[in-house]
Amino acid sequence: MVGIIGYGTQIPRYRIKVEEIAKVWGADASAIRRGLNLNEKSVPAPDEDCATLSVNAARDALKRAGIDPKKIGAVYVGSESHPYAVKPTGTIVAEALGICPDVHTADLEFACKAGTEGMFIALQLVKSGAVSCALAIGADTSQGAPGDALEYSASAGAAAFIMGSENLVAELLETDCYMTDTPDFWRRENAHYPEHGGRFTGDPAYKKHVTGAVMAILERTATKPEDFDYLVFHQPNGKFPVQMAKKLGFKEPQYRYGLLTPTLGNTYSGSSPMGLAATLDEAKPEQTILLVSYGSGAGSDAFIFRTTERLLEVHNQAPKVRKQLDEHKFYLEYGSYAKFRRKILKPE
Repeated sequence: MVGIIGYGTQIPRYRIKVEEIAKVWGADASAIRRGLNLNEKSVPAPDEDCATLSVNAARDALKRAGIDPKKIGAVYVGSESHPYAVKPTGTIVAEALGICPDVHTADLEFACKAGTEGMFIALQLVKSGAVSCALAIGADTSQGAPGDALEYSASAGAAAFIMGSENLVAELLETDCYMTDTPDFWRRENAHYPEHGGRFTGDPAYKKHVTGAVMAILERTATKPEDFDYLVFHQPNGKFPVQMAKKLGFKEPQYRYGLLTPTLGNTYSGSSPMGLAATLDEAKPEQTILLVSYGSGAGSDAFIFRTTERLLEVHNQAPKVRKQLDEHKFYLEYGSYAKFRRKILKPE
């Protein structure tokens, strides 16, 4: 048996509403709300980056795992907003948690599925016996160009999962992947903001790969949509995952708890892992969860987890996702948001 032994999340307290961004660019806020199923998004403070978010999320994961950090033999941080172009985030996180020096670390990139990429590697390392425990984190402080559609959704947050083979809160039942070379979203070296293919990011990209991963894992496990208690998809907005769930035969209660975009935005590499954490917060023992990520470029990772009795023991050992989403929020005006995100800088 291999699976999750601890999990934790970190969401910045700062937020900006759709209306605040829309009024600067003369856009129709109500149309954006309806079109993206999005009300607001999280904004990192000036001193928050994917390393600090990762450390805080991982500390909560350690609380739930109840293990000595030295037991962790591998640390993987998936992000498309690592604070350094050349210097690993993983070593910062491992050192801050007291895991160093006997640990393998790597920074991962695969657009929005870099987090589940780390989860896949961590699970396989534990399964193979190479390490007894491994830490996988999806974290981002994502950027959208001023006035671009991404600016309404690109947000910040981190979700951390410690994988092991003892005292599981969720057992891994199966994994699958679906990949193609699909250039729907990209950022070249030295470019400050990513670019995207507009509507091309829908059917040929997100929807094709999510469908491919779902159908592959259902076939491999001889299961049907009604066999799952919960469903978590990657959430570039609040609309795509709901559309896909309905199209594939999943019902509304299955994806309700993991749908965070309306009040969080798209945390990129942390998106589907954050949805998984929110689902674990609500789940009961012996329930099954289907997790399917998506990363531009393009690909999807699919996982099936079954929760255990121990899940109830760890629920309140660290703040739940909904608590971080709903409490102690501080709303920014666009000027402060632009300053926080370094969209405007003081002249030197």
